[in-house]
Amino acid sequence: MNKQDKDHPRKVGGQFTERARARRRALQALYQWQITGQSAEIIVRQFFEEQDMSIADSEYFKDLVLGVEREAAEIDAALAPLLDRQLEHVDAIERAVLRLAAFELKSRMDIPYRVVLNEAIDLAKDFGAEGGHSYVNGVLAKACTFWRAAELSEHQKPAV
Repeated sequence: MNKQDKDHPRKVGGQFTERARARRRALQALYQWQITGQSAEIIVRQFFEEQDMSIADSEYFKDLVLGVEREAAEIDAALAPLLDRQLEHVDAIERAVLRLAAFELKSRMDIPYRVVLNEAIDLAKDFGAEGGHSYVNGVLAKACTFWRAAELSEHQKPAV
């Protein structure tokens, strides 16, 4: 294992973890959902028919994609005051990353906020426009102060 793989939280032995693969596939599915307007349920079905989902956490993938679609209005309304422009003017990949991470921050309290942020930033680096990850980081850092305030304060307490 090289140093880059060892230091990369989404990789084990040079390979993405099943959860990281689920997020990567979910990002692709959400991008398709945004562009085509198809229902997330149809897109999820397509992914299971056309992709090797055995390498990803398929239940988590479904939860992410269907959850973002189900909570899209609430997610978009919560993101709006954190943005410097209207959500529809944010690059489509960064918009999908923000929606995905917002869903995890708001609805998946079992996932630590640092994991959500790191994964979102990495997805934006891997798939988004140059520098898009910085924008995603800034928006989600602000979001954490509202959606994960208790968790943030726990990490800021001095060690005893």
